[in-house]
Amino acid sequence: MPQPMTPTPTPPRPDQPRADAPRPTPRRAARAAYDRVLLKLSGEALGHNGAGLAPPEIASLASEVRLAFDTGVQLAIVVGGGNFVRGASLAQIGQIHQATADQMGMLATVINGLALREALQAHGMDCRVMSAIEVRAVAEPFIRGRALRHMEKRRVVILVAGTGNPFCTTDTCAALRARELDCQVILKATKVDGVYSSDPRKDPAAVRFDQLTFDQAIERQLNVMDMTAFTMCREGNLPILVFDFKSPGTIRRAVMGEPVGTLIDA
Repeated sequence: MPQPMTPTPTPPRPDQPRADAPRPTPRRAARAAYDRVLLKLSGEALGHNGAGLAPPEIASLASEVRLAFDTGVQLAIVVGGGNFVRGASLAQIGQIHQATADQMGMLATVINGLALREALQAHGMDCRVMSAIEVRAVAEPFIRGRALRHMEKRRVVILVAGTGNPFCTTDTCAALRARELDCQVILKATKVDGVYSSDPRKDPAAVRFDQLTFDQAIERQLNVMDMTAFTMCREGNLPILVFDFKSPGTIRRAVMGEPVGTLIDA
């Protein structure tokens, strides 16, 4: 009985890897310079010309946040509500007490937080909205331990409703939450590329600073944050990086520790 012929193996083409060749390791995004950061966004960042909600603006912002998140950084975001309500300005009308006006501003930040969550999730990020006031139907209550666990599980935590108290700005909320959550830096996203000696939109001779100490910022009366927030950062030795979030890739560059904007530190 004839024996079956053993087929001769076909040699691999020069451009074809061998079956037993090790697979190339997929490239990973470069690691962030920080383990955990807090990103402070104004409400105007989500609107058109600073008002309302603009889906293209929110989608663009979510894309930039994704680039930063892919570096492996743990991320908390505090969002303002100035695109809808500014409590202090509303109270100046005279018919609304500032405590009430500030509570209206807190609700505006909840709206912004929900919009931001949807955009981030559409870009593949798992998110949780945590509120300082009780709105259980739409957001979790802020609990420090729970927020930390969310971030450790690679979830973006969006913090809304400020501190939950009137007469406190969202800058104060950013400083408070950053210290509570052991963040290593506050990334303060603005419309200008850093801190200047005066308003660069009004003074062509304004000088931009690459780095400042807390004392220098106070001496020069530079309005980096409201004084309560600024003092909290100073006492906790918590750096603040002020930068222009509109410049593509800047949020990622900030978490990578690259020289962007102005760093205020001890």
